[in-house]
Amino acid sequence: QVQLVESGGGLVQTGGSLRLSCAASGRTFRNYGMGWFRQDPGKERDVVAVISRNTGSTYYAESVKGRFTISRDNAKNTVYLQMNSLKPEDTAVYYCAADRTGVLRTNPSAYDYWGQGTQVTVSS
Repeated sequence: QVQLVESGGGLVQTGGSLRLSCAASGRTFRNYGMGWFRQDPGKERDVVAVISRNTGSTYYAESVKGRFTISRDNAKNTVYLQMNSLKPEDTAVYYCAADRTGVLRTNPSAYDYWGQGTQVTVSS
């Protein structure tokens, strides 16, 4: 069992930056693939960025490439999402998720554990 707790969301102006953190419980964090997803009300949950368990592989949605960076610190059981050059269309609830297979997966249904989400609002 893994418990995930996101933090770092908030209100920021267009062009600003935020860093989201996701703290995981458990001693097997390093074995999990981790992902960040986002969801607007009434819409599907979409992948933002994913990192494999060995940190050698990452995936980014086209809309965030060059602006967002996913990283992980296995010693701290934490995964991060650095978000720069934020746009109003980045406004959403952001969720982190853990996948037991440890590989890169972009489909939300593949993930086993989810955090409660953190709101990111980008004002124009």
